Amino acid sequence: MATEPAGTGPSAEARDAGDRSPGARAVTPGGDSRRAEARGAEAREKARNGKTRNGRARTAGARRHDEARTSPAAAGASPADPAPGARRLLAGAARRSTGRAVLILCATTASAAATIALPAVLGHTLDLLLGRRDGAQPWVALCGVLLAAEVLLDALTAHATGVTNARSTAWLRNRGTAHLLSVGPRRAARFTPGDVVTRLTGNAAEAGTVPATAAASAASLLTPVGGIVALVLVDVWTAAVFLAGVPVLLLLLRVFVRSSSDSVTRYQRIQGDIAARLMEALGGARTVAAAGTARRERDRVLAPLPELDAQGRRMWQVYGRAVTQGGILVPLLTTAVLAVGGVRLAAGQLSVGELLAASRYAGLAAGIGAVVGQLSALVRGRAAARRTAELLSAPRVRHGSRRLPPGGPGRLELRGVTVVRGGARVLDGVDLTVPGGVTAAVVGRSGAGKSVLAAVAGRLEDPDGGTVLLDGVPLPELDRAELRREVGYAFERPALFGGTVGGAIAFGAGEPPEETVRSAARTARADSFIRLLPAGYATRLADAPLSGGELQRLGLARAFAHAGRLLVLDDATSSLDSVTELEVGRALTRDVRAGTRLLIAHRVSSAARADLVVWLENGRVRAVGPHEVLWERPAYRAVFAGTGTGTDADTGTGTDAEAIDPPGPAVTGAPGAVPGGRGRTGGAP
Repeated sequence: MATEPAGTGPSAEARDAGDRSPGARAVTPGGDSRRAEARGAEAREKARNGKTRNGRARTAGARRHDEARTSPAAAGASPADPAPGARRLLAGAARRSTGRAVLILCATTASAAATIALPAVLGHTLDLLLGRRDGAQPWVALCGVLLAAEVLLDALTAHATGVTNARSTAWLRNRGTAHLLSVGPRRAARFTPGDVVTRLTGNAAEAGTVPATAAASAASLLTPVGGIVALVLVDVWTAAVFLAGVPVLLLLLRVFVRSSSDSVTRYQRIQGDIAARLMEALGGARTVAAAGTARRERDRVLAPLPELDAQGRRMWQVYGRAVTQGGILVPLLTTAVLAVGGVRLAAGQLSVGELLAASRYAGLAAGIGAVVGQLSALVRGRAAARRTAELLSAPRVRHGSRRLPPGGPGRLELRGVTVVRGGARVLDGVDLTVPGGVTAAVVGRSGAGKSVLAAVAGRLEDPDGGTVLLDGVPLPELDRAELRREVGYAFERPALFGGTVGGAIAFGAGEPPEETVRSAARTARADSFIRLLPAGYATRLADAPLSGGELQRLGLARAFAHAGRLLVLDDATSSLDSVTELEVGRALTRDVRAGTRLLIAHRVSSAARADLVVWLENGRVRAVGPHEVLWERPAYRAVFAGTGTGTDADTGTGTDAEAIDPPGPAVTGAPGAVPGGRGRTGGAP
């Protein structure tokens, strides 16, 4: 599979299996909808006809939803031992926050040092004041300095933590988004839009707190450890009493970490599940409204809510239990220290100041229970990082460095191309040559493999077998920029980018001049309605109410403005009326840069205007030839009429492509015109 880098793609597409609501769109950089080509028109057509593996009609969105539920994230894997990808992701975020993390570590360390020093200084100051000895004033001032230092260092830590969290989160989101868009629509489709939103928003935000939390946690341990050491130095007996309860504290922390990891993971997974269901429902809002099933759809979306509630309660119960147990144990330890200290004070073995210091150090040492909060944040962050890292699990599409031969005509070759989806061959060993400069219409019944062929022709996805070549160069060996500059797409439901109407047409590989943009709009018969908009070409897309036909014309204009040696129109005129389609078809051959045109056609008029027709059936090329020759066959006419079985007495199914006499360049690969050349505009007989 392939996609183009941000800002270089010539066109985009967004479709939904049962609805065309804009809410269903999720796009890749360059304007190609992640959902449209990843699932493919053939999968949608099979869903409509009930041709699923288990014999039941299911939408592509439902299939992706099931895949999401069986993904590694849905398995409830514990983040206590995060996948290597999650560890690498967190390490990458930490490297990019090294300076700020060091600042947090230093600030929290200095604050811990001030906190540890303060009880001793307070105790000594109290002894000086009670004994009415000289030299107490400097110690009082030192107490003030230490208190002020704690406040300032805590403020600095809070500021640095906020900045670090924000930048780490931004990096994680950018990394996840860029990788997801670089793997291509088909591989990216394993994640539903709602699940992606959850992973890149809430999960990335929680994972982004890990670098700062880890730095703060490392320093926060200094306070209880330092408190224990200082307590030993003040009085070994009070320290011994406190140390007797430390194993219980450590046990509480261990139980907390182990118990909370599982609940946090499950909670985050269910959040993603609900988000995925909600996005599907919003994408099909018109269908739901038309069917009157809003209540049932609401129940489906909220079906995981009881489990989410259970896991949320469990998560907070674990946290609350740990805090409560710590809250009971810590006062008991502090009381025991004070009791022993009081006995030693009465015996004259401790001063009042030393008893004060011992009680404060016992409180600091017992602060190890406060580490529960830090551990909770780390557990949530690591679990979230695991989910974010799963976006990086799909391999990127690899591109070569070769260039196309200068001045090439756009000769397209498919050699033994096979595409397998769900165990079925959508394309089965397709061999096809489309000479440069030819307009070829691809026709066939629903599920024949038309849009999949269009996808592999321009490397929106890679075939499972076989090779696709453009002017003799295999597409995987082409430089990414070269590929996206020379191969353009227009889709049935284009997704528009660029801010304004003019920007939407200019969006793509390179920045065409304004005159090219306007010329492309005129060719696509879009200029007339664009001029009627409030600000013409400068009208914001959000302020431009567009019909389905107008949207398609803008998509066509964008493709025409970036036309290279191969232009693929995937049912890109389906919403145009017959007159407009005819005008666009004529202008395409006259006003757009010369090159090869591959049209996914459903109308007989589109096939009639093409130089040659590629007739697909059951994933194989049944015949290639001029429309007027193919039209003589009842099975071919049945493709457009929607009747008949698609077989007749003089042809057989399951064979290789038939060469219709005369074969023409589609079979031989020779350049030049074919019978009924590009100027033909007549309809079918």
